[in-house]
Amino acid sequence: MNIRINARALGALVLASLACALAPGVTWAEAVLNMGLVPGEDPRVMVNDNQALLDHLQKSLHMEVKPFVATDYNGVIEALRSKKLDVALLGPFSYVLATTIADVEAFALLETQKQGATYRAVIIARKDHGVTSLKDLAGKTFAFVDPSSTSGHLFPKAALIKAGYNPDTYFSRVIYSGGHDASAIAVQNGKVDAAAIADALLEVAYSRGMLKADEVRVIWTSEPIPGAPVVYRRDLPEDLKAKIRAAFGKIHDMPWGPKMTIKRWVATNDAAYDVIRETARVLGLDLKKMQ
Repeated sequence: MNIRINARALGALVLASLACALAPGVTWAEAVLNMGLVPGEDPRVMVNDNQALLDHLQKSLHMEVKPFVATDYNGVIEALRSKKLDVALLGPFSYVLATTIADVEAFALLETQKQGATYRAVIIARKDHGVTSLKDLAGKTFAFVDPSSTSGHLFPKAALIKAGYNPDTYFSRVIYSGGHDASAIAVQNGKVDAAAIADALLEVAYSRGMLKADEVRVIWTSEPIPGAPVVYRRDLPEDLKAKIRAAFGKIHDMPWGPKMTIKRWVATNDAAYDVIRETARVLGLDLKKMQ
């Protein structure tokens, strides 16, 4: 049998095969950018709060941007590791955790009208539960947010240890609420006596009526913590990473959530988060075992 090969068709086939082989990943080939969001609140609320950001990125990059909210921080980290996500908003500690198993890099962090490049963790308690300081937490019930949460676990736990209290035995009961909003509600409803929460999200909880300011008090405030970064996978194409950085750099005075505004995104790098690594080292935390 004689087979006649059309050179032009064969050339097209070879080029198509090379394109598939060299494509960095199916998501980019399909002009889709998968973006992970920190599970700080209900997933539907998280997507809604970030909709202006998602729309801006989609318009700037000329790509569909698909949001993903996991049930916890490790869900986002694992999705980055398995390359199901290209970009993600992470907490400072969850970013440091991510770098131990995923090839990711922080490149920007946000500044809002209420929060600069740093923020603080706070511990709140109901005024009618007799808690005014860390020493009053003995035998009380307490809510951390997530084992990988910087403000909702790492820094408050470090503060307790530095004050001479063992967090593993100091409380009568400890829960991990899964979200800053859930911790706020747990305090307001009396499910726990006190909880750790980020200062900016405390203000959000007040504004949304999750907490009544006249019924709770802040009993402890941390030193400044590096802000939450946006990260991308290092193996993304360089031109795509440059476009992503440029898209974030164009953001000014963007609505974010019910009463917050993103003033701008500022450049950052991995070294900015060494203070988190040092805190983990001082506390004897094995970052890889916390996955």
